[in-house]
Parts: sequence; structure tokens; C-alpha cells
Amino acid sequence: MSPGVRIDFEYMDMANRMMKKTVAVMLASLVAQAALAMPLTVPQIQTASTQTTRYDCKDGKSVSVQYTNTRNRQSFAALTVDGRKLLFVNVIAGSGARYVADRYTWWTKGPQANLYDEMAAKDSPPLLADCEARKK
Repeated sequence: MSPGVRIDFEYMDMANRMMKKTVAVMLASLVAQAALAMPLTVPQIQTASTQTTRYDCKDGKSVSVQYTNTRNRQSFAALTVDGRKLLFVNVIAGSGARYVADRYTWWTKGPQANLYDEMAAKDSPPLLADCEARKK
């Protein structure tokens, strides 16, 4: 080595380890994001049909809902609520079709639908009210 040049090998080793950890964290994050973007598949439950319906709601809001019917006669509705993509399961309803996920209920009757927060006060209005399916 020439005079006046000092290489701190311990510092270089520490920097190298930090770089490797940073790259590992970035790769793990990318893999996690890719996994989240993958479609949900359950081989034991076969899809019979799917249909996407767009609804225009009161106050200018809109929502897109993907309905899935399975060969074993189950029905699901997938929609985004408060930035979360949720899978709603069809349950018994006195009238129309009622789907539930987490604390929410998506209730349709003909071309109309409402989204309710079941944890809200009893007199609270729906999160999405008076939604009307767009004509195809």
C-alpha cells in the first residue's frame, strides 16, 4: 500500500453485511407483494361462473364487484372496502342476496345494493348507499 492510504477492512466488512441485509429485505418485500397479487385458488371448489358488475352509488361513489358462483352452489362477491380487497360469502337473506366479510355486509336486491358496516351505530347510514348496477 502507498503511504497515506489506509483501508478500514472492518468498516468495509460491516458495510458489505448491511448491503446484503438491505438486498435481502428488498427481495423478501418483492416476493411478499407478488404473493399478495396472486389470485386465490381453492382446487376443491370449482368455479362455475364469474361476473363483474359495476355499481354507481349515492354521493357519486362507485364500486366494482366480482361475483363468483361455484359448482357446489356457493356464491362469493369480491370488492374493495376502505382500501382492502375482501372476499364476501353469500349467507341466508330474507330478500335479495346478502354477502358478509369481516364486519361488512353487501346486500343486493335486483340491480340495487348497499354496503353496511355492522360495527357502526344502528342508525348509521350504509357506507355505500343506493347503489345501482350499470346497464351492460
